[in-house]
Amino acid sequence: MSRSVNIDTPTGRIEGFCDTRFAGVLQAFHDNFLQRDEVGASLALNVEGQVVCDLWGGRVSPAGEAWREDTVCTVFSSTKGLMSLCAHLLADRGKLDLDAPITRYWPEFGVAGKENARVSMTLDHTVGLPHVREPVAAGGFWDYDAMVKRIAAEPAFWTPGTRQGYHGITMAWTVGELIHRAAGQRLGKFFDAELAQALSAECWIGLPPSLESRVAPMIAALPDSDWLASTFIQDALTNTGSPANLFLRDFASFDVNTTACHAAEVGSANGIANGRGLASVYAPFANGGMHQGRRLIGQDAITRMSRVAAATPDDATLRVPVRFGLGFMKSMDNRRIPGVVNSSLLLSEAAFGHVGAGGSLGFADPECKLSFGYAMNRMGTGVLLNERGQSLVDAVYTALGYRSNAGGVWAV
Repeated sequence: MSRSVNIDTPTGRIEGFCDTRFAGVLQAFHDNFLQRDEVGASLALNVEGQVVCDLWGGRVSPAGEAWREDTVCTVFSSTKGLMSLCAHLLADRGKLDLDAPITRYWPEFGVAGKENARVSMTLDHTVGLPHVREPVAAGGFWDYDAMVKRIAAEPAFWTPGTRQGYHGITMAWTVGELIHRAAGQRLGKFFDAELAQALSAECWIGLPPSLESRVAPMIAALPDSDWLASTFIQDALTNTGSPANLFLRDFASFDVNTTACHAAEVGSANGIANGRGLASVYAPFANGGMHQGRRLIGQDAITRMSRVAAATPDDATLRVPVRFGLGFMKSMDNRRIPGVVNSSLLLSEAAFGHVGAGGSLGFADPECKLSFGYAMNRMGTGVLLNERGQSLVDAVYTALGYRSNAGGVWAV
């Protein structure tokens, strides 16, 4: 049974609906505004093909207008999950071989130590191009063709496949250009036609200018002493030229609250969505590849998407232990590791998806046929989920009858 939601809070009204089975999720969403400094946010859940929770609330800025049902915002690296869904669609259709050398599709890439790199390495963060060494000029990230040429020419940081390091921004072009060449059209258009429009999902990788008025600006996280003392930040600030240092440099120049950014195609970082949109896109992948009785993707592809493809005790960029599938984050438990802040993502072992900088999240869980989407405008610290997003995930798994996440994943 669904309950209509209309709750006033000191920071704005929460609206939408929520199945009574997920009352704890509604409470956690409410608590984020009351106790965890949420400003504006949206959350949606789909279970067994049915929307069971669709919530939005707060404000587009601390003193601004209300967050509406159709408000959207930048979801940063949650975009990587959307881009990776496209790669797997193409693989399932026989147009992109994930085990093939990249040069089969993109001959210009095979230089400067990258000659033997495989397609899969661009998805699991082992291809060896976590960043570009020289700074990108203002607005340069929005020039797709120029970035593709630059990535192709950039020497590898390590022999592809021998090390894992998060490709925070460059994944937009290592994976995006492979999709372009395999599909015969650019990522933004392919995603829009094959996923967003097909699934009626409010998600874009390249926002139409006519929708700009719906975008809530992002509010940067305020660094605290724990975050400044973290291994990642200390490496970024003191080790010039390290992957962490270059990631912080490039992220700081990524001017997200501009029309130019919203309209660009940066498949690693500039997707625009709300919670409903993220949950809608992942829904078929949580339900055996089916959408409204039509097969979108094969079950074998979903099995491949669900497995861990690469893991390391010390990611070269993020400086924490990580576990990745082919394009997706898997559950990662770093709660007991010293020197890290908000650097865990606790899902079930079957789940796959992606966190965005500041705390957004979209994922599919084929085990319980759940798809989840959360987007917000006030960013948090850390490299993975902060307590706002994780509290929502925890409430969902609790409502579904899962027992505990003490072992590092949510388990029944």
